[in-house]
Amino acid sequence: MERQKALELLGEYVKDDKMRIHCLASESVMRALARRLGEDEEKWGLAGLLHDIDVEATGADPKRHGLEAQGILEQHGIDPEITDAVTMHNEKATGRERHTRFQHALAAGETITGLIYATTLVYPDKKIASVKPKSVVKRMKEKAFAASVSRDHILECEKIGIPLPEFAEISLNAMKEIAGDIGLD
Repeated sequence: MERQKALELLGEYVKDDKMRIHCLASESVMRALARRLGEDEEKWGLAGLLHDIDVEATGADPKRHGLEAQGILEQHGIDPEITDAVTMHNEKATGRERHTRFQHALAAGETITGLIYATTLVYPDKKIASVKPKSVVKRMKEKAFAASVSRDHILECEKIGIPLPEFAEISLNAMKEIAGDIGLD
């Protein structure tokens, strides 16, 4: 599926602007990770873009989120590897553990976007251009900061061979490239 069609599909299912921004941020991080790891940038980008396609339909219910996405994506003929990564980004619903590089990358990549976003918002100018990778890493250690962001999911970056400081830098730089699209410019 081409990106424009994927954006249209996302728009059918996700109406909340903040959730669409999260999906755009996740797409940018996944594209950057694909470049770093020598993977298919389009495929990884689409997984980031579509990973929360069922979040509104499921009310983010951890027992259903991801499973309903699987049905939606299969219905629209999305690549099975993308569908698998999207389904497994919420492994709780599947009863299985993530085991592929693609699955770990999506879980870590989509999760760090929330930490980066929250870090940006505590800066006086609220501009992502001001945020440094070391600030993101520092916030990882502050459990009360952005408490709903799973540090364990972010640390899955190590399972794909990228240490946390480098992962934070890659993710932050990816989001900086689309700052205007995600309201952080």
